[in-house]
Amino acid sequence: MDTRSLRHCSHYGKIIVNKKKKKFLTVFVGVLISLIGIAGGVFLYIVHWPFQPAKDARKVNILVRWGATYSQVASQMEEKNIIRDSSQFLLTVKVFNKENALRAGKFTLKQGMSHADALYALTEGPQSFFKITFPEGYPTDKYASIVTDSLNVDSSRIVHLVTDSTFIAKLGLETESLEGYVYPETYHFTYGVNESQILKTAVDQFKKVTSDSLWQEAAKKDLTQNKVLTLASIIEGEAMLDREMPIISSVYHNRLERGMKLQADPTIQYLISDGPRRLLNRDLEIDSPYNTYKYAGLPPGPINNPGIRAIRAAVFPEETNYLYFVAKGDGSHTFSESYQQHIRAKAEFDKIRRKVAREKKEEKQQN
Repeated sequence: MDTRSLRHCSHYGKIIVNKKKKKFLTVFVGVLISLIGIAGGVFLYIVHWPFQPAKDARKVNILVRWGATYSQVASQMEEKNIIRDSSQFLLTVKVFNKENALRAGKFTLKQGMSHADALYALTEGPQSFFKITFPEGYPTDKYASIVTDSLNVDSSRIVHLVTDSTFIAKLGLETESLEGYVYPETYHFTYGVNESQILKTAVDQFKKVTSDSLWQEAAKKDLTQNKVLTLASIIEGEAMLDREMPIISSVYHNRLERGMKLQADPTIQYLISDGPRRLLNRDLEIDSPYNTYKYAGLPPGPINNPGIRAIRAAVFPEETNYLYFVAKGDGSHTFSESYQQHIRAKAEFDKIRRKVAREKKEEKQQN
């Protein structure tokens, strides 16, 4: 075979090899693309499917407590049909490198979410709020119990902060206790809020609802902020009808001007541990500066947290000559200028009280 023939054979062989290589590469690339496509499909299914929950998907609340793990939360979400598979959700956490991003809180999610959307909601989405109501006339320790049940905070910590001078100073108040300054209102807290934030929110609300003009008027009457809130807390404890607050306030103002003891039952209820209940004669003998049956003048500080109506009533009492009042039994009171009138009104109330007691006894016997 001559040189020319050898070159021809060699060239032909190269062509065959190249064709085989090209075919192999074509098949390899095709298989690779297929595998990538399958992997991408699996990834989309595990992480992003479904792309959106159904329009009528039910909303479900998830509470993530402090110290909870993704595994615990994933199980909770799978059980409530928010996600499809807890193990796939945990894989999604790793894919997005969110192992340390889980937040404590209350989250409102939808059933049928993708694992990626659920993860985003827990790590970056908005939190749901807890609606907490602080009723008017409650002492702060009762507010502490309310938030403890809902927000998992330390009630004893709240009680401690109420008399913490450093904390009170940070709030910009000149008082020895926050009692009276924790404004009764409906608040919306996120889960994870701490004790100091709760108190600061309520104190900030107190500052918003009490205007400078109110305190200026109080100062004209030689009433400090603490005195106003102390009197307002007593009015709040006595009044069942808002319209009677300025009248009740007038009774206490008149007594203070005359140097009479206030003899306010709410101050005794504040002292007893098993109240509120009907007061006994021995309760009136408790030796405490808060006992307004024993000591004249206002007690040292507020006995509860009054609302704005009671605060305004303390500063703006109605002009009357009343010195006494007694309950009628329907939430209202009979007001009297003289002790003789008061005794007659009290006798009428005692009749009503005996009648109610008798009816209750008869009803109990019938049952």
